[in-house]
Amino acid sequence: MAPRPCLQWPDKRLQTPAAPVEAITNDVRAIWRDMVDTMEAMPGYGLGAPQIGVMLRLAVVDCSEERGQAVLMANPEVLHASVQFREHEEASPNLPGVSATISRPRAVTVRFLNANGEIEERDFVGLWATSVQHQIDHINGRMYFDHLKPLKRKMLIAKAEKQRKRG
Repeated sequence: MAPRPCLQWPDKRLQTPAAPVEAITNDVRAIWRDMVDTMEAMPGYGLGAPQIGVMLRLAVVDCSEERGQAVLMANPEVLHASVQFREHEEASPNLPGVSATISRPRAVTVRFLNANGEIEERDFVGLWATSVQHQIDHINGRMYFDHLKPLKRKMLIAKAEKQRKRG
């Protein structure tokens, strides 16, 4: 398969919740392969399907040092989140050139359909947990900067727009 282009903010699809995946089909597997290729080409730690214009609740995450360990998820949902938070600098190819420090739960338990079509529950910690939550935001129609206070969010988007116009 091949990397796909990422939508650019403020495309409305980035602000729209994605549709549930009914079954793991060959089409879904092909989308996952493209998503992994796109994530690796960025390079990044994860990708939600709406980021490439596919309005399905699909996400991929790979925070391994050696790469090639992508977790493929359909319909992921957080079941439990730790009370301890961690801060991490987050960014998105949908709004290139800017980033912000976001605070999220340090660990989460997530339920999802895996590549075999089975319901799986998995614990994610640290960067893995951050990336999973970031991708779940994408499939819920949210961006990382939606976690910022309004003024900081407005300044971040304005900075990205200024950089985009400069080329």
